[in-house]
Amino acid sequence: MGPEAKLYKKLRKTSCEISWIRIENISSLGTPDLLGYNNSGTFFTLELKVTKSRKIKFSPHQIAFHVKHPMNTYILVEALGQRSSKLFQSGNYFLFPGSRIRELVASGLELGTPGLPLGACCLELSKLGA
Repeated sequence: MGPEAKLYKKLRKTSCEISWIRIENISSLGTPDLLGYNNSGTFFTLELKVTKSRKIKFSPHQIAFHVKHPMNTYILVEALGQRSSKLFQSGNYFLFPGSRIRELVASGLELGTPGLPLGACCLELSKLGA
């Protein structure tokens, strides 16, 4: 099982209030990994990324998708391994709106967003549209 599949498994266990549909699509490159639906009736997409560094790798198709669809699209990043930097001290998960994809490509996790527990990221997604 790959790192993003493991992240999906953790996400499913943590976010009971969100219905997830895994999108396995090789015909439409760049489509995010998950379609989510929360209790407020809001649909959104979620791209899963796992990194061992501060840099996050995106394909040109993934970048194009988030540029074209900046609303209700999100990127969840799991940073593996603890770092001594302040950036990694408060948690291993980072949730970004898809509209920030260009900044993520340029700066990675240096954007300054504090890391959160996975449950807090799920809570943010469950509040969408409320």
